[in-house]
Amino acid sequence: MSATAYLNELNRQYLETHRIKEDFFWETYMGTSDNHAGSTLAQTEWTQFVSDASKIETIKQQIEQAMLIENIQERQQTLIGLKGWLATFQAHGIESAQAQSLKKQLIQFEAQLFEKKQNHVMTYRDTDNKLVEGSLPVLASTIRTQSDEAVRQSAHQALLDLEQWLLENGFLELVKLRNEFARSLGYKTFFDYSIVKTEHMTTEQLFTILDDFEQRTRERHTISLKELSQEKGEQALKGHNFVYSFAGDVMRDLDPYVPFSKSLRRWVESFGRMNIDYSGAELTLDLLDRKGKYPNGFCHGPIPSFYDQGEWVAAKVNFTSNAKPDQMGSGYDGMNTLFHEGGHAAHFANVKMNAPCFSQEFAPTSMAYAETQSMFCDSLLKDADWLKTYALDANGEAVPDSVIQAMTMSRQPFKAYEERSILVVPYFERALYELTDDELTPERVTQLARETEQEILGIACSPRPLMAIPHLLSDEASCAYQGYLLAHMAVYQTRAYFINQFGYLADNPEIGPLLAEHYWFAGNSLTHNQTIEKLTGEGFNAKYLADMCNLSSQQAWALQEDKIKKLALRDTQVPAALNATIRVVDGDIAIADNQVSDSDMCTQFEQFIVQKYGR
Repeated sequence: MSATAYLNELNRQYLETHRIKEDFFWETYMGTSDNHAGSTLAQTEWTQFVSDASKIETIKQQIEQAMLIENIQERQQTLIGLKGWLATFQAHGIESAQAQSLKKQLIQFEAQLFEKKQNHVMTYRDTDNKLVEGSLPVLASTIRTQSDEAVRQSAHQALLDLEQWLLENGFLELVKLRNEFARSLGYKTFFDYSIVKTEHMTTEQLFTILDDFEQRTRERHTISLKELSQEKGEQALKGHNFVYSFAGDVMRDLDPYVPFSKSLRRWVESFGRMNIDYSGAELTLDLLDRKGKYPNGFCHGPIPSFYDQGEWVAAKVNFTSNAKPDQMGSGYDGMNTLFHEGGHAAHFANVKMNAPCFSQEFAPTSMAYAETQSMFCDSLLKDADWLKTYALDANGEAVPDSVIQAMTMSRQPFKAYEERSILVVPYFERALYELTDDELTPERVTQLARETEQEILGIACSPRPLMAIPHLLSDEASCAYQGYLLAHMAVYQTRAYFINQFGYLADNPEIGPLLAEHYWFAGNSLTHNQTIEKLTGEGFNAKYLADMCNLSSQQAWALQEDKIKKLALRDTQVPAALNATIRVVDGDIAIADNQVSDSDMCTQFEQFIVQKYGR
């Protein structure tokens, strides 16, 4: 078999295995199928495929053969594809039989724990003191926006109870098994293994960056906590009160201007005006919260985009949010998740290489690189010019400047907290996986969680207790949360570049094509740092985010005022078509599609949401 034929066969085999795994993943995570055995088998087969270490040597041999191809273009393309696959198998390759066996055990154990957690019911007491069910997104939104302290406290307690349930139902065994697997590969801990795999750096290199950011933002964060406690009392620093104490009233004021029924239209129009093109992708969106559904937004691509022997294969991408449109605050939260996951989808639909390995969310794709794309898109929702354009009430009136000012003035002092609430996770996970098996008890791990929250967040318990974060349980997401913070650093670096070049972000038609060219086209064939250098001309730099965290409220509002003033000087652009086939579903129920037009799809969606939820 020629090197080119080998590449094409490898592409075909991967597509088949990956598609089966992803279809099962979607159905089980959406709660539309309880075939966990089938999902586990498909995940195992995919894992065995990408972790087959024998392919590393085979691909190296094929690369040597490819060097002899006479046709220059074929030689170049074959080498690109084979080197992409080599990086993939080097990232996942498991050589020893012991490690392969442990990985299989891990997949089975995680699937069993996932199923148990899916059936675990969380409850809290509402304003009528009635016990009601609440998913993670519902509980989190209640803690942020509910004016009744007793209700907030009940919702927060449900998250603390979830932590204890996990500690008694397999989480500690999962940590032990992960460590055993990592040690079989020569790593000290599973955390060390994951950092090398997801970010291509050592734990020490990672914490050089994280420690620096922690020190840069500690003073501003400490001052903000002190000022809040002086203004509103020590009670404001309790986990169930903290976020509400500085943001709750403002989010209630914003709520009428961001109904979730309009979220799909806002996404279509906002991305369209930025000229974000989905390159013919097929998108399936499941946006509403329901029992049995995975409690966190995500984006996966059953069919990665790539050129198959010169013929374009458009991506098939599924993404979700967990909106509860009749709940206060859910409209803005759900819209934020839609923009975030829609950013992921735009990225994975626009990788234009010649093998599917370049366009998927798994290693060697850096989590920080992947999250930069999504977090850039959701960062727009905090910009005053975006809010003045898209945050409209039922009469079409834009959100008043006073509400945006109150949002900015109340939340800016806690911008450092916002980032440190990401930072706390890797500090906890590193310490967790360094515990000995004997130390892995519910009492010790609970103590570690609270100590880490006190050290990094400065409060006795986080509004979002550490072990209630679903990422800690999931194979690919565990020990990867720092990717969000590294991505935020890159996002603010990217924002600074665009603002310096063009003066504004929201609805800027230059942005989509530039992201496609510099950040998306080459996929994981470039490192995160290389993509940033390609666009901005400078390497990865954390100072832009740290500087943003350290702005005063008055400085932050001055920037927002400037955006509003400049908005009046811009012409309204007609949104470009997203160039995607889009289906919106609620589990097995079809809600809307764009067979007629994007606008017609948005109308269908609005009618469904208003009819079901009233807004």
